[in-house]
Amino acid sequence: MDPALKEVWLALLRTMLMIRRCEEQLVKFYAAGAIRGGCHTYIGQEAVAAGVCAHLRPDDVVFSTHRGHGHALAKGVTPHELMAELLGKATGCSGGRGGSMHLFKPEVGFMGSSGIVGPCITLAAGGGYTARLLKTDRVSVAFFGDGAVNNGAFHEGLNMAAAWQLPVIFVCENNLYATEVPFVKATRNPSVASRGQAYGLPGLEVDGNDVVAVYQAAGEAVRRARAGDGPTLLECRTYRIRAHSEGMREVGYRTPDEVNAWKARCPITLFEQRLLQDGVADQLEIERIEAEVGAIIADAARFAEESPKPDPATVADHLYSQTGFHHA
Repeated sequence: MDPALKEVWLALLRTMLMIRRCEEQLVKFYAAGAIRGGCHTYIGQEAVAAGVCAHLRPDDVVFSTHRGHGHALAKGVTPHELMAELLGKATGCSGGRGGSMHLFKPEVGFMGSSGIVGPCITLAAGGGYTARLLKTDRVSVAFFGDGAVNNGAFHEGLNMAAAWQLPVIFVCENNLYATEVPFVKATRNPSVASRGQAYGLPGLEVDGNDVVAVYQAAGEAVRRARAGDGPTLLECRTYRIRAHSEGMREVGYRTPDEVNAWKARCPITLFEQRLLQDGVADQLEIERIEAEVGAIIADAARFAEESPKPDPATVADHLYSQTGFHHA
């Protein structure tokens, strides 16, 4: 294999492992009562964030959802900042004020996550429009779940992006359930990719647990966007193998057999097997990456625990514009 391609594939593995190990540590923090509020983990869906964000530059922008930890990490937010944010510490990427569902770091192009379903779609269209106005080749990405595609924002965002040929990639992470509602019971057309045709833009269905397939599809979508050829809709079929949010049930609305079948298709395990079978990496290389990631996550956990809480005197900061408005 070409050495440059090998480097890309190992970087994909490293990103997926970083997301998985970070989420596993956050699960432990939640169980210990250190995280207040919701905590929606990305475990099982790592290939999507890794495959898409591998093509993005720091000046490209990403708009995320309530399940946004993986997107944040893949776009450049550090595990240290992420864990500190969920623990409500001043060193968090949002200063400890946002928590799990309101991560924000524009310095790396991560323009925020939101607990509201759908707005990331229209915001990403706006990000693409900004790139057009500034005459840059930046791209804008929206990550959203299957539950968002029946939202009006989906229609508005895709229609605007297609009408104006904006450089936007719409990434639907179809994990088959909107909270606990099966997608197939919420729509007569369970193919998200096919909806692209109605708006005049390419719609592709991808195995969201195959990081190489996601990487290749996203690469073409980003190429088209940078070249001025308009938006793309990617439907990545994947699965969250934990509950919708920590503290909620994992089964009852889905069967243990279904969950176990998807666990057997873990994107990290599948990719490691492929790396070994294709001779891209040996077991020692994989174990070295595992160890490096493990050390980073352990250090991030210590950093988050030892970081200070926000100073109570700053409670009114960031509520209003610091410059104010002045009449002439």
